[in-house]
Amino acid sequence: MKKIFQIQFVLTSFITLFFAVNINAQKSVDYSVKSPNGKIELAVFCGTDVKWSINSGDAKVITPSAISLSLGNGKILGQNSSVSKVTRKSVDTSFETLFYKKKQVKDHYNLLLLQFKDNYSIEFRVYDDGAAYRFLTDIKGEITVRNEEANFNFSADYTAFIPYVNDNRGGERYSFSFESFYDESKLSEMFNDSLSIVPFLVDLGKGKKAALLESDVEDYPCMFLKINEKNRNGLVAEFAPYLLEGKTSGINFIAGKRADYIAKTSGKRTFPWRAVVISDDDAALADNDMTQKLAAPSRISDISWIKPGKAAWDWWNNANLTHVDFKAGMNTATFKYFIDFASANHIEYVVIDAGWSFGSLMQVNPAINLIELVDYAKNKNVDLILWSGWNSTDKEKEKAFPHYAAMGIKGFKVDFFDNDDQVMMKSAYDIARVAAENKLILDLHGFKPTGIQRTYPNVVNFEGVKGLENYRWAAFENGKIKQDAMRYDVTIPFIRMLSGPMDYTPGAMSNGTGTTYRTIDAAPMSQGTRVHQMAMYTIFEAPLQMLADSPSSYIKEQECTDFIAKIPVVFDETKVLAGKVGEYVVIARKKGSTWYIGAMTNWTEREIDIELSFLGDGSYNAEIFSDGINANVNANDYQKETKPVSANNKLHIKLAQGGGWTAVISQKFR
Repeated sequence: MKKIFQIQFVLTSFITLFFAVNINAQKSVDYSVKSPNGKIELAVFCGTDVKWSINSGDAKVITPSAISLSLGNGKILGQNSSVSKVTRKSVDTSFETLFYKKKQVKDHYNLLLLQFKDNYSIEFRVYDDGAAYRFLTDIKGEITVRNEEANFNFSADYTAFIPYVNDNRGGERYSFSFESFYDESKLSEMFNDSLSIVPFLVDLGKGKKAALLESDVEDYPCMFLKINEKNRNGLVAEFAPYLLEGKTSGINFIAGKRADYIAKTSGKRTFPWRAVVISDDDAALADNDMTQKLAAPSRISDISWIKPGKAAWDWWNNANLTHVDFKAGMNTATFKYFIDFASANHIEYVVIDAGWSFGSLMQVNPAINLIELVDYAKNKNVDLILWSGWNSTDKEKEKAFPHYAAMGIKGFKVDFFDNDDQVMMKSAYDIARVAAENKLILDLHGFKPTGIQRTYPNVVNFEGVKGLENYRWAAFENGKIKQDAMRYDVTIPFIRMLSGPMDYTPGAMSNGTGTTYRTIDAAPMSQGTRVHQMAMYTIFEAPLQMLADSPSSYIKEQECTDFIAKIPVVFDETKVLAGKVGEYVVIARKKGSTWYIGAMTNWTEREIDIELSFLGDGSYNAEIFSDGINANVNANDYQKETKPVSANNKLHIKLAQGGGWTAVISQKFR
């Protein structure tokens, strides 16, 4: 009897364990969705935690990674929740872009929407070039978001391109201008607790790469990334806590006391997208539309007044004018000269940078007669844009924007945001809205794009890039340039431009090699060749694009100026012809029937063949600028040639150290 009882006990225990395991298994239901082409698969695990993973072919891109939202009432959305409804949908559409690198974007994805019993949902989308998710809540009233958990776990210790936060404003952890060179290291070698901005690129090997980014960030803080110290193959998100108070220090706003939560917001809303872009070759990265696809559509019904274009600009060149009969500087005569130059070269704008006002936007420097300049520019078919600091713009926008719009000013370059917490992101959208109401365009500096450029297309550019201004003060170490700007120039088309346009401010007419370059703040020069600078006008996306050098310098180099002036700032079509992150890039863009091609390399000389099959039928004429035979010694050296080409031709190009190559290929019409 004792033996029979033991057998029954064991059997009963086994049955109990069997049902317990099955009950737990039912609580951990797997959902999956594939990309339209079937190559990318996203899986979701809904157990104690909600986790997601991504596979691309045989590659494990993201291994199971927990996601959640922690609310102020103690509820954690994404933990111990039950799925109440599952929705699947395939979307295959496209939309017309407004001011972009292509006229139309294809929006083709498969959707998985999981609705949970706690009045929230998670939407997952899988595209042929990546995947994304976002939370949606349907809760009455206002909610407090104490924190958001976003993990990105990788299957191995991959090499990453890391844009660290490395220059905190006022010593505040989250205050930064979003300008970083890329540290290239293994994930495991990342600095503990050091923040990185996004986009963030991971090299998965065998040509495959994954870029982490965000989109549609409104009334919510942006995402920083840092190493997961418990799993050094993974990254975790960190968000700036809600700002309670700060102070002004000159033109800078320094964040001070912060709350123990990251956002207070409406309980009925969609949250920002967390996205992973996946590419099998580097060229595809430089022609990706994920940020555009995920951003909210335009809220401006009439966009006829928004005019993209180029701008002559005084700050980088210190208004260094020669052969004039007035003292150049922040005065009316100087900007009349800039206007004359812009008009003569068919440049749409002149930007008047810092110094035209004192403190308040309503207090104009008496050396500047704005009304006279607006009238003068109008007669020359040129428009004016004014610089402003974020702090004064945020406070005075309701008064200043209508005032200057009525005067005839066409836009503002708003500088020193230097933060992307919830307060700042709300401010950016408010500034964009008020500017749109007054038909003003915006160029946002100390800020990075996250989709607002589609929602408010009057926001025509952003900084968030280590642009040409850094050549004024680049650091040297043992007689060599400390930062490799040439490698950076051929890295950002694959990473930074994933998020949107950038105000790099190219166009230096004084150019230095690795040995002849010097930092001269009063008369700055660039690293790399002249044609490297010229190629930027095709390669770098910028619906508002600067000519950073002095009008006097451009007049001396009229042949180069004529070429730069004819390159559009928005395009109908883009083709990335070749490229490798950190090595080189070749991009062709089409406007109308004309193609524009730019190529740049790092400090390595190289030769590249460009096939012109994309031209299509017909005969074409190519105007080509290439590095001169002596460009490795004198970076100003270039060659110009014009020759007939067709779709059957292949161009063999040579790039000097830090070199470039650029062409305009126009169709011949009978």
